[in-house]
Amino acid sequence: MALPGPVLAHQPFFEEEDIKADSPWEIADPTISTAVYATLDSPTDVDYFGFEGQAGQSILLQITIPQIEGQEEFAPHMALLGPGLPSAELPERVEHPDNAGALPLTPPPGPATTFFEPFSRTSYWDRQESHETLPVTGRYLVAVWHEAGQVGRYVFVVGDKEEFGGDLTFPIKMRSYWTPVTPGVTQQGSTSYVGPLVAAAAGTAVLIVLIVWIALRRRRKVR
Repeated sequence: MALPGPVLAHQPFFEEEDIKADSPWEIADPTISTAVYATLDSPTDVDYFGFEGQAGQSILLQITIPQIEGQEEFAPHMALLGPGLPSAELPERVEHPDNAGALPLTPPPGPATTFFEPFSRTSYWDRQESHETLPVTGRYLVAVWHEAGQVGRYVFVVGDKEEFGGDLTFPIKMRSYWTPVTPGVTQQGSTSYVGPLVAAAAGTAVLIVLIVWIALRRRRKVR
């Protein structure tokens, strides 16, 4: 894997604790391009993402699969849950609010196309992608699971308006994320970022001191 660089096209985040129905990952603005690097780490794992939507909004929902060894066939399912949507059958393990409809977004059949992300310099397999118009104003959830209970890593993308932001430690965490998932081993929160983060903090502190020192020298020369 190439070393990731600055990520400008979307706001990247990492799932570090399991995202459950009663504590979904909150999307502040579903129109802004946000990428959550997540993991299905057990056969029954279902991840949930929540946001407040407005009637008539067109929202991009997408899943891509990191090109990690062993994930060539990994294809999670996804469903938009919320008010005004039609009824649909979902697996029993997928929880959804009372009186909420569901719009399943299944992975397309056949070989997946490859996508190269130039900012992080990493490659992915494209799975499902859809622009959905929200029928009414209200609370929506997106559920992600694997129909056959396979484990693996995926990226949930919502929104297509590009704005800078996200996890500033993205390049450091990507190193640990870009590894195969071991069945039966909990992945969220299991990777230690303490050492790399301490090193990054130290490096940032040195950089700040250097910038301040240069600025002071320039001021002295001006005087």
